[in-house]
Amino acid sequence: MAAAPTAVTRRSTTAGPGRAGRPRRDHGVWFLVLPALLPILVLSVGPLLYGIGLAFTDAQSGRTRSTGFVGLLNFSDLLHDSLFWDSFRIGLIWAFGVTVPQFLLALGLALLLNLNLRLRWLARALAIIPWAMPEVVVGIMWRLIYHPDAGVLNETLHGLGLSGAEGRDWLSGLATALPAVLVVGVWAGMPQTTVTLLAGLQNVPPELHEAAALDGAGAWRRFRTVTWPALRPVALAITALNFIWNFNSFALVFVLTDGGPGGRTRLPMLFAYEEAFRYGQFGYAAAMGLAMVAVISVLLALCLAGRLKGHEDR
Repeated sequence: MAAAPTAVTRRSTTAGPGRAGRPRRDHGVWFLVLPALLPILVLSVGPLLYGIGLAFTDAQSGRTRSTGFVGLLNFSDLLHDSLFWDSFRIGLIWAFGVTVPQFLLALGLALLLNLNLRLRWLARALAIIPWAMPEVVVGIMWRLIYHPDAGVLNETLHGLGLSGAEGRDWLSGLATALPAVLVVGVWAGMPQTTVTLLAGLQNVPPELHEAAALDGAGAWRRFRTVTWPALRPVALAITALNFIWNFNSFALVFVLTDGGPGGRTRLPMLFAYEEAFRYGQFGYAAAMGLAMVAVISVLLALCLAGRLKGHEDR
């Protein structure tokens, strides 16, 4: 009679937590994930899928207009749209023209802020002020700086005795509009890159720098052999993200120039916005957005492939 409980105990222990010895699934965990997952599905995944579907239709503004499936017609029109390709070219110039100087200046500032200087905390706080300002406020502020009659820039240049500076409209000139907005883009986005690179620099063990200094390595050699190898993954990540954000820029350039003059600063997102909300071509604008997502995905894939190849070579 004493053997029966032992058999029952043996069966209960070998059966495991679930049926047929499998782990029991706790379906209640979905109720914990759902509050965070639902906004992503509703506000991100849902509109993305709707936009992809809209790219294959002739959707236009107006309640009485019917929407029909047109297949690849919108993408075929994009291939022959010279205005789209001009905006795409300007978008690439903008993305590279902002991302590269942004990274180089942020790297120099991060190296400076990483030194043990007096009032370093104040310098770090001041460095992130542009990052805390909304893009609309940044655009309005720089419009005042570039103002042809009362702008700080023209007044400063005139005070330095530079001829031709007085009354010059930097944001309306065909030759100066794009460089002017590039300067604003670099200034506005540099703090985020600086903070990211500074965090990466603080993770470099100081013992490595001390050992390299004892071996007689100078500042440049220590940066090249110690700092940069440790900072490279962070630099690659923030550069890729900056390129995506800059290529998809909208608010800053919209406030500064609204794509003018003569389309010289019409970024792809501005062009898509005009097609959708100024001319009512929702299907065509959705096709533009999908094409730009595809191009960015290819560029990132090439970047990541080069990064993985570099790891394999090492």
